[in-house]
Amino acid sequence: MAKIAALATRVDEVVVLADSVAAGTLPGNCRFRSFASGSRLGRGLRFEQALASELFRRPRPAAVIAHMCPIYAVLAAPLARPLGTRVLLWYAHWNRTRMLDAAVRASTVVISVDRRSVPLTSANVVGIGHGIEVSDFDCAPAPPSETVELVALGRYSAAKGIETMVRAVARLRSDGLDVRLRVHGTSSVPDEAANLARLRLLVTELAIEDRVKLGGPLPRTAIPHLLAGSTALVNNMRPGAPDKVVYEACAACRPVIVSNPLFDELLDDLRPPLRFALDDSEELAARITSLAALDADARNRIGATLRERVLARHSVDSWADAVVEIAAGGSPNTIR
Repeated sequence: MAKIAALATRVDEVVVLADSVAAGTLPGNCRFRSFASGSRLGRGLRFEQALASELFRRPRPAAVIAHMCPIYAVLAAPLARPLGTRVLLWYAHWNRTRMLDAAVRASTVVISVDRRSVPLTSANVVGIGHGIEVSDFDCAPAPPSETVELVALGRYSAAKGIETMVRAVARLRSDGLDVRLRVHGTSSVPDEAANLARLRLLVTELAIEDRVKLGGPLPRTAIPHLLAGSTALVNNMRPGAPDKVVYEACAACRPVIVSNPLFDELLDDLRPPLRFALDDSEELAARITSLAALDADARNRIGATLRERVLARHSVDSWADAVVEIAAGGSPNTIR
């Protein structure tokens, strides 16, 4: 919704094609068309019908933006591109499918966080940053507690690498560091529920129940408060699209300790180092120890620097500026 609102301030009109939209959420210069149906074929047909109606209106739309679902770009391209309407696919995920390959060929431009956050090589891919609503997060000073309070957020998927964090906390406890880890996320599908069960067993086996809390999902409104009370956010997501929550933690002026190499442009000139090798609990423990050794002022300086970088490169406003420029046929400066 933040991205739609940002686009709406920069153009005459935005038409949202979706299954449904909550009442009262769209800006005044937005219209909504539903393609809801009881079947996949029905959704596809209704999507094409709604899009065709919009494409033959005057003035004709400048661009169709497909959000995360490559099939939207594949369906839109045969109708839109012959009429001179650009097709933009926003995609940021590690999963490569035949549908994604087709969508990259069909799209005028594929926009993503970074060129590397689309799992294939194509001249059509442009990195424009993530699009964070920075105003949702206050720049709070580091908490005064001597305890190192770590936070991890996201699904309880094995791809999130939470086991590595748990083992790092156990190692740090044995080294005498006062550290705690709070994890919040969903476990709504069987694989996630099974992984959460394994994590709970591991916490018990390592006897760190007082150090690691595996909690459920939080409402989005609770995330800024949680980040404000933390020392740092830890993220061990498998390589691919960078997790949005890392940029949100940076917007809250919180240091982040991450494994994904796509955060190099954000972190690699900072000291102490804040990146570690994927699933390397020993290196993660070393990074946490180095950050813990800093005083509050030093951690605050890191946090302030990260917020400035997110504002410049990954805010919803910088994202919308780039999208509008590309929709108009321009080629904005890319991050990667």
